[in-house]
Amino acid sequence: MVGLRSVLSAALAAGVGASLLTACSSDPTPTKVTVGWADSSREAVRVSWDDSGTPNRITIEGVLSTSPSYVKYLPAGEPNTWAIPTSAFPSDGNYKVSVGVGTSTGPMTSKLASSPIFDTDGPVRPNGATATPTGKRDVLVRWTVPPQPQDFSPNDPLDVTGRTQRYVPVVGRPGEPLRTAGSGTTSTRQVIKNLKPPYIFQLRAQNEWSTAIGGQISARTSSTSAAIPALAQYGIPIRIRGRAILQQVVCADEGSCVRQRTTSAGLPVVVLTQATPGARWTPAARGSTTSGGHYDIPVATGASRPYKVMVPNYSQVGQVAAQSTSRAQLTRTIVRLQSTGYLGGSSKKRGENVTAVVVVKPAMNTTVMLQSWNRQARRWAAVRALPMRRGQASFSFKVAVPGIYVYRFVIPNATLLGRPMLGRVTQNLPLSIR
Repeated sequence: MVGLRSVLSAALAAGVGASLLTACSSDPTPTKVTVGWADSSREAVRVSWDDSGTPNRITIEGVLSTSPSYVKYLPAGEPNTWAIPTSAFPSDGNYKVSVGVGTSTGPMTSKLASSPIFDTDGPVRPNGATATPTGKRDVLVRWTVPPQPQDFSPNDPLDVTGRTQRYVPVVGRPGEPLRTAGSGTTSTRQVIKNLKPPYIFQLRAQNEWSTAIGGQISARTSSTSAAIPALAQYGIPIRIRGRAILQQVVCADEGSCVRQRTTSAGLPVVVLTQATPGARWTPAARGSTTSGGHYDIPVATGASRPYKVMVPNYSQVGQVAAQSTSRAQLTRTIVRLQSTGYLGGSSKKRGENVTAVVVVKPAMNTTVMLQSWNRQARRWAAVRALPMRRGQASFSFKVAVPGIYVYRFVIPNATLLGRPMLGRVTQNLPLSIR
């Protein structure tokens, strides 16, 4: 970098007094070539010089930059001044304006005299744009601007002091071309009226030399789908899976902008639930989308309750996603069987005491039924209704006749936090009496 700066500085210094030799230099060389802005609009550069009323040829010469093909001839007797449109100067280069004696029909007849060297540095491209809703439809857009690059021709005649770089907001909506959405500003924030996703936002940074596009924001709408299990065992997490689809705006250089479907990884996803009927929807779990917009979130379960999935309003640098929510679906909870069987094992001697036990979650208080299988009638028969306290129930009995017997517990439906919870039947419990 130091070597490049040295070369450029040397070239600029050498270029200040450089003149081109011509095939015939019989006329005096123009003198006192100066440049300045033609007026406050800075739409033209005015070059002025002194000579003896000769015809003049005006050109733009690049200094370590390609010279543009600009040539202007002025006949003898015209004022020694001319306004060159700013658009004639390529941006981001170093140039000088040279004046000589000559016409469009003949060779140059003097050496060239040149103005001081000046740069045509374009605007610094804005970046880091973010959008924050303010009110119902307005959006506050903020952006950052990197530092100005090094000026290799400081204090040249066309340098402009102060904050001259302006930012013009441009918005593209589906079915419309890109349009300006407000006046230009030298600030790094602006409120854009009546702006709602989906849209594309850009900033046109302008200075006296050129325009640069930056600070783009893609504001997208979202739609969320969710597969929510209809049943869950109490205390066993369920997995809620789904996908978030985005609609964004894409704009070509010409023509109308179009809506396009897309997905994004990293979008926040919130599982909402109602703990009791009529209660507020509150977060039950959180996650984020992966590739393709998919998500898979474990959710702890308790009582029966509805769930829905929301992609909240999301904003980061260059991106906005509007909130969307899936349809709510009820997940009904089933009593969870923690353990069941016979104390001391399922093989007993005849006349020995047998204790059948069942433990469930939640730790509920209810009445359960112990049943036995009647082989002759081929149906289950009630043995005893048993009190269950804090999720536990047991029954002790004796069997006098050897053989194989089968028992089971029936846990009834219950109500938990204002919603029904499904009961269950335990697996068959064989008992061997010898």
